[in-house]
Amino acid sequence: MARAALTRVSIDRVAKTFGTTVALRAVSGTLRGGELTVIEGPNGSGKSTLLRILGTVLQPTAGQVLYEPVGDDLARVRAEVGWVSHESLTYGDLSGRANVELAAKLHGLDAAQAWRQVAERFELRAFADRPVRTLSRGQRQRIALARSLVHSPSLLLLDEPTTGLDRAGTERLLGALDERLAGGAIAVVVSHGLEALGERCRQRIVLRRGRVAQCERLPG
Repeated sequence: MARAALTRVSIDRVAKTFGTTVALRAVSGTLRGGELTVIEGPNGSGKSTLLRILGTVLQPTAGQVLYEPVGDDLARVRAEVGWVSHESLTYGDLSGRANVELAAKLHGLDAAQAWRQVAERFELRAFADRPVRTLSRGQRQRIALARSLVHSPSLLLLDEPTTGLDRAGTERLLGALDERLAGGAIAVVVSHGLEALGERCRQRIVLRRGRVAQCERLPG
């Protein structure tokens, strides 16, 4: 299956319910290539649910998400997604290196070459061969970030990505994010504020009770 970089994502009146609980209500918006969108809102506002729908982990109850140029071909969309959840979701009994190399192989890449590239970016070698379950929160987050970027995704979904990172780790993340944006990727970050992202943000979406309470374009 040939990869096709995603250039635009259109969210059209997306709703999501879990039984009688309404998580999202008619959410619409547009995500553009080369731009960073930040999604904000209080706990329970639907931020992570929306991110999971964008990543095709959840299907909306109503509405749709279209990914240009592949439409709703979920297999091709998933090949372009790089995801970091609030939890690292790494394999704890595998080493950091093995986690990253496994992801590289699943994307059809040369595992050793892919590992070298991300290991240097996130300075992973000092703890690369230890089981992930023995690593600190920040080290696990660095492994998760490396794994998410190993295939140069064109849709990057980050849920509180700076959690557990020190200043140096945050700078490494922002440097990698800048590279992907310069390459035309779409980046979506769930965050409680814009401070860590500096002037990178081009769109801010605020959710409250599952609805878009505010959507604004930011200068850049």
